[in-house]
Amino acid sequence: MDAITLPVARCTLPVLAGLAVAAPLAGQTSLSIYTDGRVVVRRTLPQALEKGRNTFTLKLEDLDPATLFSPDSSVALVSGVARPATDRDAALQHAVGQALTFVRQRADGRSDTVRATVVRVNPPQYRLTDGRFVLSEPGEPLFPAALVGPVPEAAVVLEAARARPHTELAYVAQGASWQVVYQMILTGARCQVSGTATITSQSLAADSAEVQLVAGSISRVRGLAAPVAFEAARVERMVVGSPPILPGTAEEAVGETHVYQLPGRFALERGVPVTTALFPRTAVASSQEFVIPGALPWRGFLGQSPAEPNRVPVQVWYTLKRSRGTPFGDRPLPAGTVQLYQTDSAGRVQLVGEARSDHTAPGRDLRVQSGEAFDVTAERVQTDYNQEQLPPPRRGLAARQRITAAYKVMITNAKPEAVTVDVRESRSGVWQIVESSVPAEKLSATEIRFRVPVPATGTATLSYTVQAES
Repeated sequence: MDAITLPVARCTLPVLAGLAVAAPLAGQTSLSIYTDGRVVVRRTLPQALEKGRNTFTLKLEDLDPATLFSPDSSVALVSGVARPATDRDAALQHAVGQALTFVRQRADGRSDTVRATVVRVNPPQYRLTDGRFVLSEPGEPLFPAALVGPVPEAAVVLEAARARPHTELAYVAQGASWQVVYQMILTGARCQVSGTATITSQSLAADSAEVQLVAGSISRVRGLAAPVAFEAARVERMVVGSPPILPGTAEEAVGETHVYQLPGRFALERGVPVTTALFPRTAVASSQEFVIPGALPWRGFLGQSPAEPNRVPVQVWYTLKRSRGTPFGDRPLPAGTVQLYQTDSAGRVQLVGEARSDHTAPGRDLRVQSGEAFDVTAERVQTDYNQEQLPPPRRGLAARQRITAAYKVMITNAKPEAVTVDVRESRSGVWQIVESSVPAEKLSATEIRFRVPVPATGTATLSYTVQAES
């Protein structure tokens, strides 16, 4: 797009387009995009700064002047005034004291015009050419170009401690976000893993921008910007970053976040998702678990359950090994959606699970729950319940209560191969397993696990007794 040169104090700079809905970003632009819609925009402008005060005007959409600053330690922002694009009410306010032409619709469907001076806007007062007043708008106003600013503008004053060869500005905007999807193709004890990040722009446009994706939990204390509506747009999928085409995505820790530098430069369009690979497809060890969640409440009173058996879910979990010293293990994984695929007898991949993953630090295994089992089912019933009062540990303290509860879990396996099902119980406070038909394995101070083998097309039963104090 053509630059429009304006006279400024001590230097001459063009009016620049940035964060524009209708027009893309111009100049050297670097964007850090956050998952919540925030974007840190960094602009490097070719115009030099003289030592001292420099004044110029930028044309910027959605600029929050409170966030505008210069990353150059030799340059300080003195002031910034942001003026939005002129709307109808603002144009009328600017026209107070001036005569405008108004278009009127007549009863016969035709239109004519009338001249009137805008005396005030609220309450409306308009003086006709014969001196009479109209206390409502005499028609649709036609504004001269001088009263209308077609795009938002920001008047910026910078103070440079010394002459600089270019101008650097940064600010926080709203208008683009990203999300990650991981694809896992299960092949027995190993799986093929790939990951992509998709950037979706609501109001941000850029012809060519360097893009970083920032993962982490970033607090937000300033109010959210109003959501920007946009029309349905075509959806284009562009996959880049594979080794034969571009180098892989670079990553580094910055503070308590991880920043992913995408390869190459990106053209962002309003409403057009762009997808890029985060890393090349990798083969890693994986394992599947069947887990039955426990019956105990995390804290509080352990009550009596109905006597009838209760159907309980059998959760399906997958774990991807991410050992240190491997390319996949040394890479932090941003939070996202994990899709699990497995091939059928004809070799077609079928979606067999989907899960949400949290941010995963380097060296930490990725463990996700993908859904519930189809061929492995379970029922639980409470077989015994008893309460007894215990004396207080010392005088002045409340009496304690000991509750003893027995449970039975019946597991049915319709698969043609044997499986192992984990039954897990978690509870805070003082509690213990006093008896069980399968050894109890203590995983932590608050969680125990029973590993129950279930034969092919067969059943297995776990019985255990819990004792808890409150």
